[in-house]
Amino acid sequence: MNVIWVTSDTLRRDHVGAYGNKKIVTPSIDALAAKSVRFDRHYIAGFPTMPTRADYLTGRWTMSYMQWEPLFSDEVLLPDILAKNGVHTAAVVDTPFYIRNGMNYDMGFRHFTEVPGQLHQTWQVDPDTKKGSVLHTIYGGDVKADWRYEADYISPQTFQKAANWLERHYKENFFLYVDTWDPHEPWEPPQHYREMYWPGHDGKQAMPIYGYWPKVPGITQELVDKAHASYCGEITMVDTWFGYLMKKVENLGLMDNTVIIFTSDHGYYFGEHGGILGKMVFARDKEGKMQGNGIWSHSPFYEEVTNTPLFIYVPGNKPGKYTGITSAVDLMPTVLEIMGAEIPSRVQGKSLLPAVKDQTVPGRSYTISAHPFINGGEWMKSVDGVNRMTAEDSAATVTTAEWTLLYDTEAGRTELYNIKSDPKQLKNLIKEQPDKAKELHQLLVKYMKETKLADHLLKPRLELRF
Repeated sequence: MNVIWVTSDTLRRDHVGAYGNKKIVTPSIDALAAKSVRFDRHYIAGFPTMPTRADYLTGRWTMSYMQWEPLFSDEVLLPDILAKNGVHTAAVVDTPFYIRNGMNYDMGFRHFTEVPGQLHQTWQVDPDTKKGSVLHTIYGGDVKADWRYEADYISPQTFQKAANWLERHYKENFFLYVDTWDPHEPWEPPQHYREMYWPGHDGKQAMPIYGYWPKVPGITQELVDKAHASYCGEITMVDTWFGYLMKKVENLGLMDNTVIIFTSDHGYYFGEHGGILGKMVFARDKEGKMQGNGIWSHSPFYEEVTNTPLFIYVPGNKPGKYTGITSAVDLMPTVLEIMGAEIPSRVQGKSLLPAVKDQTVPGRSYTISAHPFINGGEWMKSVDGVNRMTAEDSAATVTTAEWTLLYDTEAGRTELYNIKSDPKQLKNLIKEQPDKAKELHQLLVKYMKETKLADHLLKPRLELRF
């Protein structure tokens, strides 16, 4: 059995038609979902981009012992295991951090193709034509000298190259990993995709501020909404070219012997929970300005970021939906079981293949979603290896079948929600349900001890401060 695994970065679960969104156009993803098992409670583990990829490749809770950094030499990696089992392993990625600045996330792949160009671009609007375009600030236009057509954009190139790889190797036993950074910011789809969601879009929109936009001068609700329209346009562009890849899979006769996994690494806030625009929050002064290259502040993990889309198609398996809790760390052992490879004992995730075959199989009793653990005042390399200080202790979210606890070490900042009765997490119940908060906090303590979190990180988090 072959496996194709597709990751679309920053794709919110509630922005996919198969999860009930009737406004955003995702027919290709929806078509796969109709043939697949849809996972409704699939959660991130580590956060953001590369910590999640570390979870994917290792099947471990890496945020307890890794930051944004190269993979350790003693890690046992998914593509390495498969390659040693005679599988042709390949990756086509445009997410720009796999091999930059000493990162080694290409390890184990026999073929590794990076489509460059996703970094160091700004969106500018021509004052005369009112049309927006991409300004290349570091590559000088060499990578994308011409963006005249949709096929010239980055995610279309990625799906095209993945389809080309399949044409050459479809008769082999293969694992193909496809990772596109879209719909990650800076939200730059072709104009026709923008206008699907905002007719006459002039290219003026809020840029990601990683903060509470009402507190930042110059940001308006209209600019936020227009940014969201561009984000939705990128989703539809990704869907279009994912559809191109799927048509290639069908035409090559692979639907009968190939498992297809489609997921995302995390979501994004467009004004929810007090006006967050971004997926994390930078510390700012009273005038709304950031200091230096950014100091991380309080960054809560609500459902919009933690609950991600996941579809798993297995040939011959009856489609359905799975409502048990699953985690990003579960995907690595899932692929190993599908491909008949032994799952190493150091892997902490659990294969989802039993849940695919029988949707009544129980899921996890709880799961943890967190930034790599760090204490306030410490420095950490994050996002392309940039060294940043954190102003406050990092947060973590505990999720059970009915509840979520957004834990924070600072007194009065931890939040508790009943996600069955309050799925948008609007009413904080921690004062009404202190015992439930304590119960979920003890699950976090259990997790931290089991994953051997360093003492100086564990101790500040042993107490729940109301």
